[in-house]
Amino acid sequence: MKKLLQLLTIIIFISSSAFSQDSYYSRLEKDTLLIGNDLIERKFIWNKGNLITFSLTDKFSGESWLNRGKSSDFVVSKEAATISNSSFTSKEVKETGIHTAYLETTVSFSMGPLDVKRVFRIYKNSAAIACDTYLKGGIEPAPGQDDVDLADKKNIESAVENESKQVTAVLDQIKLDGFHWKTKMVEFYDVSDWNNNLVFESNIIPYRKNSYKGNLLFAHNVESDKGIFFLKEAPSSSTQLAYKGFDFTTEFGHFMVTGLGLAKNDIKENEWRKTYGCVIGVYSGSEVNRLIALRSYQKNLRKLLPLRDEMIMMNTWGDRSQDSKVNEKFSLIEIEKAAKLGITHFQIDDGWQVGKSPNSAVAKGSFKNIWDNPDYWKPDPQKYPNGLHPVVKRGKELGVEVCLWFNPSVQNSYADWEKDVQAIVELYKIYGIRTFKIDGLSIPSKEAEINLRKLFDTVLEKTNDAVVFNLDATAGRRTGYHMFNEYGNIFLENRYTDWQNYYPYWTLRNLWQLSKYVPAEKLQIEFLNKWRNTDKYGKDPFAPANYSFDYLFATTMAGQPLAWFEGSGLPQEAFSVGKLIKAYKKIQHDFHMGTILPIGEEPSGRSWTGFQSIRSSKGDEGYFIFFRENTPHNTSTIKTWLPGKIKIRLTPVLGDGRSMTLRTGTEGAVEIKLDSINSFVLYKYKILNN
Repeated sequence: MKKLLQLLTIIIFISSSAFSQDSYYSRLEKDTLLIGNDLIERKFIWNKGNLITFSLTDKFSGESWLNRGKSSDFVVSKEAATISNSSFTSKEVKETGIHTAYLETTVSFSMGPLDVKRVFRIYKNSAAIACDTYLKGGIEPAPGQDDVDLADKKNIESAVENESKQVTAVLDQIKLDGFHWKTKMVEFYDVSDWNNNLVFESNIIPYRKNSYKGNLLFAHNVESDKGIFFLKEAPSSSTQLAYKGFDFTTEFGHFMVTGLGLAKNDIKENEWRKTYGCVIGVYSGSEVNRLIALRSYQKNLRKLLPLRDEMIMMNTWGDRSQDSKVNEKFSLIEIEKAAKLGITHFQIDDGWQVGKSPNSAVAKGSFKNIWDNPDYWKPDPQKYPNGLHPVVKRGKELGVEVCLWFNPSVQNSYADWEKDVQAIVELYKIYGIRTFKIDGLSIPSKEAEINLRKLFDTVLEKTNDAVVFNLDATAGRRTGYHMFNEYGNIFLENRYTDWQNYYPYWTLRNLWQLSKYVPAEKLQIEFLNKWRNTDKYGKDPFAPANYSFDYLFATTMAGQPLAWFEGSGLPQEAFSVGKLIKAYKKIQHDFHMGTILPIGEEPSGRSWTGFQSIRSSKGDEGYFIFFRENTPHNTSTIKTWLPGKIKIRLTPVLGDGRSMTLRTGTEGAVEIKLDSINSFVLYKYKILNN
């Protein structure tokens, strides 16, 4: 029970902001810089500003690791250079409509002709410290690690002799004692039009120097049962800029984060250019503790506001009519259907605007030179003769917020970003549109990334942080799951019954796997019209038609549900799902405020699976969603993230369950019964004293 209370104490930190300003600090004392809060402290040797970590402390457990490395944490040049012009500043950045308050520490110095600025961020409730690095001036970059195949490398004696000659640009690093580190690298894939396997985990015992791909590295010391993690705030490995083929290098207890996301030509003489970001965090004990520590950082990047960020959206593109039906009459009908279903947001996809895109079914358009037509992003007067006013008005009457699709002007690395800003802000001011699906992104250069960030930042500034961007992750070189997180949520995937690539368990599996490392509430997850194209699935046991419409909606509840269909195309029986949606809306935000993690088996179509939301100001309550897929067993013992041998009460909120009080088994396992295949239950749980 003591360990349980310790765990719950950490959980409380995630959702509470009731801390004094003294709970985080940064100070330079002679040759030592300290950055910390109630959970973590990182101590640096000043080294004229080119910091060298001295120690990293997990305040919760009392564990303090000494850094055995002698080189600076940040390495960018293969040649030693004179360090000069060092400075230190620290200030509190106040809470905004986007992020919670944080302490910002800026360390600047010059390394020969190169100016370096490292900006550390620490939040009051997080066991992690982030660092954003900026460069300007001239540079002779460190070479990438040699590309020699492992089998062709020389023996250990030669490797040790030549080790000092091999230099790789390093964002951050720490070298810890011990040989008994269990290390996990997690690599992510987006481009979901082509990928249906989005998370890959590699478990290793670090040995001689080797490199790995991924955005996350967890290093767990088996002797102390404590560990650290690194998060690389960058796109997925396969789409990063200036990529050398790896993100992490390990050697025994030495862990390095590599890959700046900047090529030599990207660094400008008089303009700060940002590298990819890097976060270091600490935890102790079991896997759930490290996942909570990671999530405690992620949840600070963009506040989840119930009236802005929570949504049950309907977008008609999933029925493949594209823009052929889009007009005022169609939109008004769809809003009526959306309201009947209990939908909160109706998004008009491509086709509402004057300009025609390449995806148009009625005209062959283009994304090139969008601003040759100054009216491109105005409502098409033939389709919407009264503008969007009647549609928005009817939406307000029915409690349905109207949203739009938008494709930034990609040419010349988004050089026209200011015009895009003007178009979006005008739509916000004229119609009150504040949620935009951002599609068609391509980020082939640092210039494009910088201009996109300017676009989003300026829109937020001009709308007082009111706008939400649904960032499409389905194709192209985009931002992945760990960058641009402050701007909204992620439109995860296109799936269509027309092409027989929508299977409910596939979608559930992608959400289940991602939710371990990416906040589920930041992902838009689709459910489709199961009555369409039933002939194309034949006798497939996993065809959408073999599931209830309630079940299809339930597979999206841990994320932000996306009704990917035309409401006017649904049969009458479909609208009975409105009862479930209405009940879900009452608990949606409370569920999403927790740390949502996967439980049970990986969804396979024949599994017992689900999610747990660890949520409560007192630390003794939360939610479970359990799914019984197409398995003959009506009872299953499912491992959860709760401790073992504690008493809990389960109260059904949605679905087919019944109330019960039970004691968890080994590894927090609970026995769940669902009488029907392809059924679900959402429980609220409470930990009891005895």
